Amino acid sequence: MKILLVEDDRTIASGLEYSLQQDQFETILCHDTTSANKVISEQLHTIDLCLFDLSLPDGSGYDLCKQVKEARDLPVIFLTAIDDEVNVVMGLDMGADDYITKPFRIRELLSRIRTVLRRYHKQPHTKAIIDLHQIQINTLEGKVYKHGEEILVTALEYRLLLIFANHIGQVLTRTQLLERIWDVAGDFVNDNTLTVYIKRLREKLEDNPQKPTIIKTVRGLGYKVGE
Repeated sequence: MKILLVEDDRTIASGLEYSLQQDQFETILCHDTTSANKVISEQLHTIDLCLFDLSLPDGSGYDLCKQVKEARDLPVIFLTAIDDEVNVVMGLDMGADDYITKPFRIRELLSRIRTVLRRYHKQPHTKAIIDLHQIQINTLEGKVYKHGEEILVTALEYRLLLIFANHIGQVLTRTQLLERIWDVAGDFVNDNTLTVYIKRLREKLEDNPQKPTIIKTVRGLGYKVGE
């Protein structure tokens, strides 16, 4: 999924771009409305969500939002240091989907992004049935099957399995997994708890949990499902 990020503070922009890319988003970074307008006119059809700073050196995030909304029904989130009700209302009235005030935690921003994308039906996984070796995940039913027999998993175990299923062949760090679980479950999940959940999933999914073939450990990096 591709995000257009427009932020004139280069330090903030660089940090945001890095965090978004670590979370598997593609990014197009602009520092002013001039360059952003060029991207909007030429590449808007490839973009899934826009993050616009309100105060830009040669214009406003409001103007960019208006331009985007006139061209496509695309999600827009404003980034701003102005914590003012009038500005919030103005931005939302112009069609913005959310509004986050600086400074903010990256986890909060990622949570807002996923919430907005869900409203636009742009979740990364679109397949109704996902196959992982002998495991099948029915995303319409929210159920997991092993060799055709349903196995019972908790809501958080199911979410963790979906995260792996949506990133086949990719190494996911423990930090990335924790951020995704925190976003959906709303509960605090620490590093030790993550270890427990992965152990439980392996016990339910693997033929031999001691030698996992589905959820593999990549030493020093994290975990991977698939080749």
